[in-house]
Amino acid sequence: MGRSLTDLAFFIGWRLLQLIPVVLGVVILMFLFTHLAVSDPCASWYPHARKAVLDECAQYYGFNQPLLTQFGRYIVGVGAGNWGTDSNGQAVFPVIVQSLPDTVELVFASLLVMIVFGIALGVVAAQFSGRWPDHLVRVFYLSGWAAPTYLVGILLAIFVAPALGLPTGGAFSEQTPPFAQPTHFSVVDAILAGSPSGVLDAVAHLVLPAISLAFLNLGIITRMTRSSMLEVLPLDFIKSARMKGISETAVLYRHALRNSLITTTTILGFTASGLLASTVVVEEIFRWPGIGDYSFNAILDNNFSGLIGVTIVFAIAVVVANLVADILYGVIDPRVEWR
Repeated sequence: MGRSLTDLAFFIGWRLLQLIPVVLGVVILMFLFTHLAVSDPCASWYPHARKAVLDECAQYYGFNQPLLTQFGRYIVGVGAGNWGTDSNGQAVFPVIVQSLPDTVELVFASLLVMIVFGIALGVVAAQFSGRWPDHLVRVFYLSGWAAPTYLVGILLAIFVAPALGLPTGGAFSEQTPPFAQPTHFSVVDAILAGSPSGVLDAVAHLVLPAISLAFLNLGIITRMTRSSMLEVLPLDFIKSARMKGISETAVLYRHALRNSLITTTTILGFTASGLLASTVVVEEIFRWPGIGDYSFNAILDNNFSGLIGVTIVFAIAVVVANLVADILYGVIDPRVEWR
């Protein structure tokens, strides 16, 4: 059956509508969890404050009102773009909007590492199946599965960074001349500012956090690409391409790889959303100024509004990542209909 842009638009619209119950469910669960876990938030923020100060705090944040009333006010506020005020008196929504681009940039760099190296290693392992290159790749992706993200990040920061002279803190070095950052994407802002040194500095700061974030899932992408390639290589159309005299490189990358990417693309959709949650650890290790760092501090500070806001962003990211994966799935395989 044929497909059209109308089908794609309807598919995207329908999937985005599904965000509404997802976000509502996340807000309900997180609101109840955070407000029931700590009976007196003001006392946890100001443990040595007098009762008058605590009463003023409860009145300011609305904690002295019934839980249902607090929830109703919060839901109305979320719909209006008011995601509450954190324990430092800052509006949550602007802070998240400012922090999110740095995290998206880190996730994108991590996905780039996963796609380029994971797929390439998977193809090499399939091409030399059962031989020493395949065995080396297997050792690599098994190491990736066995190493937790926080351990990889710590090892990279302690051993690799000094050896290669790579930075481990922030998005830019202090030596880099300051420039405007309208998008809060460090590499993009450096390009817009016309600063080649800023671009190199931003990329250098991205290298280790991106590798640390990608390492666990890099092994998964490598393994899935290898398995998919091994399923495709014995098929008749691959044999026919070789009989026509097409080069082995063209057979592997133009014919076999495209058909094997269907499974890999699906896995990428799931891993992309998982990467966002993993940034909480990676950003803290490398002091990356993103939403993960904000999440970590929100947990330590019992910052209820901040935690709920971050969870909303994570929930939206899961839906959007899987939507993009489904769209790419249809682009790679024309037989798939967008429904």
